[in-house]
Amino acid sequence: MRRAYLDHAATTPMVPEAIEAMSRQLGAAGNPSSLHGSGRLARRTVEEARESIAERLGALPVEVVFTSGGTEADNLALQGGWWSVSRRDPARTGVVVSAVEHHAVLDTAIWIHDQLGAPVELAPVDRDGILELDRLAGLVGPSTAVVSVMWANNEVGAIQPVAGVAELAATHGALSHSDAVQAVGHVPVDFRASGLDTLSCTAHKLGGPVGVGALVIRRGLELTPLLHGGGQERDVRSGTVDVAGVAGFAAALAVADDRRAAEDERLRGLRAEFVTGVRAVVPEVVVNTPAAPSLPGVISLTFPGCEADAMLMLLDAAGIDCASGSACAAGLSQGSHVLLAMGRTEREARSTLRFSLGATSDADDVVAVLRALPEVVGRARLAGSLHGVR
Repeated sequence: MRRAYLDHAATTPMVPEAIEAMSRQLGAAGNPSSLHGSGRLARRTVEEARESIAERLGALPVEVVFTSGGTEADNLALQGGWWSVSRRDPARTGVVVSAVEHHAVLDTAIWIHDQLGAPVELAPVDRDGILELDRLAGLVGPSTAVVSVMWANNEVGAIQPVAGVAELAATHGALSHSDAVQAVGHVPVDFRASGLDTLSCTAHKLGGPVGVGALVIRRGLELTPLLHGGGQERDVRSGTVDVAGVAGFAAALAVADDRRAAEDERLRGLRAEFVTGVRAVVPEVVVNTPAAPSLPGVISLTFPGCEADAMLMLLDAAGIDCASGSACAAGLSQGSHVLLAMGRTEREARSTLRFSLGATSDADDVVAVLRALPEVVGRARLAGSLHGVR
């Protein structure tokens, strides 16, 4: 039975072009830091990948620093940026992040607070999950070191006003960062035009391999490195570069970027069919994803009276892959911090699923979900009533 894979926001299947690009490198010898012929060939592959990625992101090749993925890139941006700014100006220690950031940003900000004593502020969002710039302005000032706001949200798909964030941060002399992991390859991303100081992305969200990403760092900006060693990647991120990985990253981004406009239109149409169909079979469903601005393939839905975890297991048994709007901590189901920041209740947050469409999604996937949902919702509600859930 073909499974309906509707969890592209978690990871995407690799595109053939990325697999081919990686395959050409996997059997090759040569460390890109070596000076001999094999090393130079490896280095050429890395630099060609860097140039391709930079062009697609509206950046200079020298601004692209390869990492192991989005999490490392976010940590480097926040920690490295904080250390660099605070050492130059000890009065600048504040960190401001949106309340709906990925945990790679939120937990890094908490670490900076707990370990280094820096004040951290959470900027609120509206009911659509979109940052309120006027309220952010009240949190950023002369003591702020770093401001971080994600380009697009991984749970509800809301797109943030990052250019406004960058302008506000620059006005106060603070660094601006954006976690663009969900955005790159899916919506237009132009680093230079955004005015940001740093931007993170990763390959496996756009048809590339797991384990490779990049931090784009504005030319001339110095960040304190987190890793120390051979001085690779402008001495910002030491460690041997994954030649096959970056080749696959560049190939996948090229494919995603070339197909983006057509895929945007196709996925928005498929998403509209999906939402209309769900409302027909579960009329009381609540749609959390804003109509615009939002990612084309992300759909966050709240099913009143249902535990998301129960629905996940029932949908899984029906051959459907999706995700919960909650996180599991210490064995307890907790409401998503994103939905809570959007004003949803704990109960609503724990009744929410995320369906994310991508390159492999089609009408058959939508039909599979709509066919399974009535029974899944009914059984989940019955299980909830037996356990006192309302």
